[in-house]
Amino acid sequence: MKTLKVGLISFAHGHAYSYLNSFLALPEVEIAGIADEVRSRVEAVGSAHGIPLYDDYRELLKTDIDAVAICSENAKHAEHVIAAAAAGKHVICEKPLGLSVEEMERMIEACRASGVQLMTAFPCRYLAAVVNAKKAVDAGEIGDIVAIKGTNRGSMPGQWFVEPHLSGGGALLDHTVHVMDLMNWFTGSKVTEVYAYAATLFHEELKVDDAGMIHVRFANGVFGVLDTSWSRPKSFPTWGDVTMEIIGTKGQLYIDSFAQSNEVYSDAAGKGAWSFWGDNMDHYMVKGFVDALLSGKPVPITGTDGLRSAEVALAGYKSVQSGQPVAI
Repeated sequence: MKTLKVGLISFAHGHAYSYLNSFLALPEVEIAGIADEVRSRVEAVGSAHGIPLYDDYRELLKTDIDAVAICSENAKHAEHVIAAAAAGKHVICEKPLGLSVEEMERMIEACRASGVQLMTAFPCRYLAAVVNAKKAVDAGEIGDIVAIKGTNRGSMPGQWFVEPHLSGGGALLDHTVHVMDLMNWFTGSKVTEVYAYAATLFHEELKVDDAGMIHVRFANGVFGVLDTSWSRPKSFPTWGDVTMEIIGTKGQLYIDSFAQSNEVYSDAAGKGAWSFWGDNMDHYMVKGFVDALLSGKPVPITGTDGLRSAEVALAGYKSVQSGQPVAI
């Protein structure tokens, strides 16, 4: 059996644990190293699994690993992806892929020039409800898509996510990209115009926006609207939601991505919680990345997919500043 040797760059983003657990569950993968400039973030993980640790990601890239998963702060994605490409390593990178269109284009070009693959981490494509809805749309069950209404309403994440120099933005950037990728995927079209609203409504101490609405027009005529807010309180049973209502010429679909859950009420926890029992979207995303590399096939979600989603959020901020629609 062919083995893929992978490394992880940074545990700044909590999704790094999803990559770790997903890689560990695949017998065809060997985790050969973890790089993090903050040693305390990874010491326990390295010790528990016997994984070599590196304080400098460049030292990890000098090893014979085949690929890396990048979970650093948004502002560091470009540096890490371009360095990995120069070292000949395939990449799966957290979203948003980058903080400007020009930056993301450099990342994509660096990987192309080095002959390595770049995958954007959009696990929501692997949610059971999303997968089945995509099949129904592709089969023509609701006719042609006319409009899509979506939500990605989460809890305020704190930490570096609310520091503009590290995150690049607030909720409008953080929570546009997942569902916008789904809209791009379902329509098979590109957004050509963006009109957005963003403000700080729920956590007045923040230096970034925590509420947003983004309206888009696709090249094929479809309209979309998306609630991208960090509006869920601390007491909310889970981190947030991913929903889409898709209107077609012959019918409509409603997707509640995290409906496969049980409600758990615990006095010890002090609040209700949702215990999710559905398929693990992170596992299937990582497996898709690994399978593509081992088989020599294209990764299922590309760097260009990441750019197409993030550029909508970035255009949204320009729209907020001008008060006018922005063309892409």
